[in-house]
Amino acid sequence: MTDTPILSIVITSYMLDRLNDVLELLDSIKVQTCRNIETIFVAERSRELYNRTKIYAKEKGIPNSKVLFNDGELGLSAARNLGIKEAEGDIIAFVDDDTLLFPDWAEEMVKVYQDDSVIGVTGPAIPLWEDESAASWFPEEFYWIMSCTAWSEWNETREVRNAWGQGMSFRKEAFKQCGLFLNEFGFHKGLIAEDNEFSFRVRERTGKCIVYCPAVRLWHRVHRYRLSQKFIRERAYWIGYSRRMLKKFYSQSEVNGADLLSQEHQLLKRILTRLLPDIVKTLFTNTVSAWRKLLITITALTFIALGYYSHLFPTSLSRLRKWY
Repeated sequence: MTDTPILSIVITSYMLDRLNDVLELLDSIKVQTCRNIETIFVAERSRELYNRTKIYAKEKGIPNSKVLFNDGELGLSAARNLGIKEAEGDIIAFVDDDTLLFPDWAEEMVKVYQDDSVIGVTGPAIPLWEDESAASWFPEEFYWIMSCTAWSEWNETREVRNAWGQGMSFRKEAFKQCGLFLNEFGFHKGLIAEDNEFSFRVRERTGKCIVYCPAVRLWHRVHRYRLSQKFIRERAYWIGYSRRMLKKFYSQSEVNGADLLSQEHQLLKRILTRLLPDIVKTLFTNTVSAWRKLLITITALTFIALGYYSHLFPTSLSRLRKWY
């Protein structure tokens, strides 16, 4: 890698409803303390989203920017792969279209790569609530439902199993050696694991590590619809299903000797030994909040289990998927 590596930031989106989110994300990229940045936005499905973003990037002078339209296979992985092919950076980063970067996000990201043993970097995603009242009752243990990370309780730089798709990066050599994201694991297939699968593949083939750095911070918008029972059911089910698929394909994968799903096991233990007792304690002193937490807990755990064990009863689950 050069002394001043180029960081290519790839953003993908397909909904015109996300236009304002995308434009604010571009604004947060423009004010990064690291100036050696290339910005690549990939739109699909909506030509208006593509056109309006392209105009905005030009008018606002977003430095070294490219705005592309995906005419090929649809899906998050396919759109990101198009961005990878166009990227000129030594490091290629990916952020969700509804995130906002801290001003030093890129600078802190690049710093981690001074260690040659690092192949990928990820960091915390802090919730930016559309409904601010949710911050007082939504359990941190289930922040993963809206792609936020307080559940991890990690305050130090550490090696991790996988990078998180809402804010992650890899050296360009990772894609040269290991290929691109698999669209079979992207959102359009139901599976929510393209970041996990690629991380496992990269660690196995390069022998290098993926690092979580608490200084690589971003905000992740939590739109109101993400608090709905329908969203929680669907998200939990597909994450459970995805973890089962990853366990099937990468059963021998470990980080520091830990089992593939040790992260999930630790979180489940925390839910059972800390969250649930806390809910019970507040059932009569803060009833509304306690019942909300309990409903989310029961719903999320139930649908994770249904997704994980769906292979045991595929016919029944096909009806269930139509219901939610």
